[in-house]
Amino acid sequence: MDISAALVVGLIVAIVVIFTLVRAVRIVPQARARNVERLGRYHRTLNPGLSVVIPYIDRVHPLIDLREQVVSFRPQPVITEDNLVVEIDTVLYFQVTDPRAAFYEIANFLQGVEQLTVTTLRNVVGSMDLEKTLTSRDTINSQLRGVLDEATGKWGLRVNRVEIKAIDPPQSIKDAMQKQMRAERDKRAAILGAEGQRQSQILTAEGDKQAAVLRAEGNRTAAILQAEGQSRAVDEVFQAVHRNDPDPKLLAYQYLQALPQLAQGQGNNFWVIPSEITSALHGVSRAFSEVLPPSAATRDKPSDGDTSAQAANDTARAAEAAAEALADAAEADGATPAESFSSGRPRTS
Repeated sequence: MDISAALVVGLIVAIVVIFTLVRAVRIVPQARARNVERLGRYHRTLNPGLSVVIPYIDRVHPLIDLREQVVSFRPQPVITEDNLVVEIDTVLYFQVTDPRAAFYEIANFLQGVEQLTVTTLRNVVGSMDLEKTLTSRDTINSQLRGVLDEATGKWGLRVNRVEIKAIDPPQSIKDAMQKQMRAERDKRAAILGAEGQRQSQILTAEGDKQAAVLRAEGNRTAAILQAEGQSRAVDEVFQAVHRNDPDPKLLAYQYLQALPQLAQGQGNNFWVIPSEITSALHGVSRAFSEVLPPSAATRDKPSDGDTSAQAANDTARAAEAAAEALADAAEADGATPAESFSSGRPRTS
């Protein structure tokens, strides 16, 4: 009986010793911390690693996370300066820098940070209108961070960033904003269309101008080249005439040969016989009745008998050609050859 009691007591003592040793040794993970109270008073903070405490005297509190934490708060209604209620959703990035202050300075630092964020946000946004609130997120974030970092410093917290996830105005304001944006886009589209049409007309006008200038330059060049060609042709003819040295008798004979061509044509109902035809005929008569002087075109000098016979034949042909020309002219004018030619001289109509 004594042996059994001794075994039970020994077993109880062993269990107590093991339990005490277990409670005396504490292991703290990395980036964590634990506060220790001795006899109800703060004693120290356990750092990461193996630590030994006095069982039943030291009280070890739960772990405190020292890593940067992200907390997303639910949307909060905020009234702007122009009396519009908007829902603002925020995200907070903070880190515990002093485990003692985070545990003893405030009962629940997460709840404290949330309420401080809401009140600060209402103060900041309350001094802005809706349009400024929607376009000034960076300003709101900076002001929130400054206020929260200053207020939470004594709690052993450091606010790294404050971001606004969304700003939701009322549905009526959303509809009005969509209409405004649609009207603004339609305006920009109309302006861009007008600018494009204007540029197109300007480019078309410039193209027409350049085409007209090039066309005019081409016409001018063509006219100049044509005039130069005609000038060269006239010059060549003139030089050829002067090189052959024609006399007035030859020119009178050619003038007489051109008379029948004046009467040709179906629409020649009125024909004027020039007064110079008389002098032309007399010149032809003298040309074929007299002996031609020697010229550069004469290769062989004919005899006197041949010259007289040839002159007579030429005179006869010239007379016949003149008569035929006058007859054709008279027929074109509606008169007889006798009426058109009297006293050895053609009549001018």
